Amino acid sequence: MPPADPDRAIGRGRVAVVVKGYPRLSETFVAQEIEGLEHRGFELDIVSLRHPTDEHIHPVHERVRASVLYLPEYLHDEPLRVARALLASLRGKRFWSTFLLWLAHLRRDPTRNRLRRFGQALVLAHEIDPAVRLLYGHFLHTPASVTFYAARLLERPFALSAHAKDIWTTPEPELREKLSRARWTVCCTRTNTEHLRRLCPQARVHLLYHGLDLRHWPAAARTLEQRHERDGRDPNAPVLILSVARAVEKKGIDDILRTLATLPDDLHWRFVHIGGGELIDDLRTLAAASGLEGRTSWLGAQPRAVVMEHMRQADIFCLLARIAGSGDRDGLPNVLLEAAMAGAALLTTPMDGIREFVEHEVTGLLTQTDGCARPGDALARLISGPHLRRRLAMAARAKVMERFDASAGLDRLAGLLDEAIAR
Repeated sequence: MPPADPDRAIGRGRVAVVVKGYPRLSETFVAQEIEGLEHRGFELDIVSLRHPTDEHIHPVHERVRASVLYLPEYLHDEPLRVARALLASLRGKRFWSTFLLWLAHLRRDPTRNRLRRFGQALVLAHEIDPAVRLLYGHFLHTPASVTFYAARLLERPFALSAHAKDIWTTPEPELREKLSRARWTVCCTRTNTEHLRRLCPQARVHLLYHGLDLRHWPAAARTLEQRHERDGRDPNAPVLILSVARAVEKKGIDDILRTLATLPDDLHWRFVHIGGGELIDDLRTLAAASGLEGRTSWLGAQPRAVVMEHMRQADIFCLLARIAGSGDRDGLPNVLLEAAMAGAALLTTPMDGIREFVEHEVTGLLTQTDGCARPGDALARLISGPHLRRRLAMAARAKVMERFDASAGLDRLAGLLDEAIAR
């Protein structure tokens, strides 16, 4: 991306980007997008509904220049701030119509979360910089609701970005209302884009892959030929299997452990997991009960440099994503693109979004497909097949460079923001 042009920033307008939490280790694509828009001349304000909880941040967070406005995470923690915002909003022309609309939503969804969304929107409308021309909300659930209410109070346009969980766990009537009232919505997989278009035909929904900022992905120091030599036969040179994912149901880390437990005893491997999450203790217990304790490592959440070093060392990157009981699911996790750029061979599942990048036997192996019905069979093939890993890794890396460079998507997003501001 070219350096930011200060003169260009004057003409492109100021945008408030509303997110659930900032910064977050698991949402580097948001920070990457913010940095890319700043380089394209936008002045951005980040609005976060929650304070950060991660111990580390990524380098991209350090490069972002935007200020962050943290809204009250819980209204009772900052009652005076909420009261001031309410009194100020009562003087606005759109308060009562927005309040009545929110009241209808509350009847449909009588929860404390719904009350909190309106209170946060009041604070956002009161404290936002008057120079902001457009509100842009990431995720269609809570952030989109706060964006929607605040935009009405301010009489400003708003736009949205849809991802995965937010699409499949938000009630359809609520989705339709948000999509139809937004200037436009961008979505990061073709499958989910088509779903939203069918759900709300009158909405403007654009496919926009996050992709990767390829400036930060130089050629690997070790060639793929040198890297993919281990074949699982030497106990002193085990094949390295990596998974970087939050320990939540949809990531399928328990399925990875069950798969590892089925591998033949004469295959030598090590498994490393990076990521926090609510299921970590359960997963460690499962690993011990499955006889894997001595061959698995649980590193928790880690800074970017540590994650990248493990990706560069890994022979196989494994993500057995699935649909959770709540309906939550992945789109196309950027971590698969990152692992491919780092040179690891991919083993994953044929979720709709994932198949937009991973083609079975071409850019990775997919389980539950013809010729690769069981995850254990696929993993054993990769462990014992350095030539297969090398071929898949090279093809996956080439596909990222050809189709998933973030620059093209950021240029298009900048154009959409220009259009929304101009209208």
